[in-house]
Amino acid sequence: MPKGSIDFETVRQIGLELPGVEASTAYGVPALKVRGKLLACLPANRSAEPDSIVVRVDSDDLAGLLAEAPDVYYLTDHYVGHNAVLVRLARVNREVLRDLLGMAYKFVTANSPSRPPSRKRRKTGPQGQ
Repeated sequence: MPKGSIDFETVRQIGLELPGVEASTAYGVPALKVRGKLLACLPANRSAEPDSIVVRVDSDDLAGLLAEAPDVYYLTDHYVGHNAVLVRLARVNREVLRDLLGMAYKFVTANSPSRPPSRKRRKTGPQGQ
């Protein structure tokens, strides 16, 4: 696949095909979220290579991806310890991206509540006393 043929717009289009996924932002960059939880985004940290995305995955999938295709999937020190992998977009096609976003969707929604979280913060402790 020619370099640059997959970009975040392609990621967004594929991600929005999944139930409940919305285009949003995270850390000031374009993102996809489901039920208010991050699914994938452009890397906000400068340690990531250009033309990469961050995709949420569980630790077992993360280890497998890194072992099977280190030319496609990688981490920088900033992302170590997070349930996320960096993906070089120039090294994936639409089918791989669709599978990867499906994997992320299953991870993010596995223990997620059935309704979106409230955006209002609740005050704790005595009020006005």
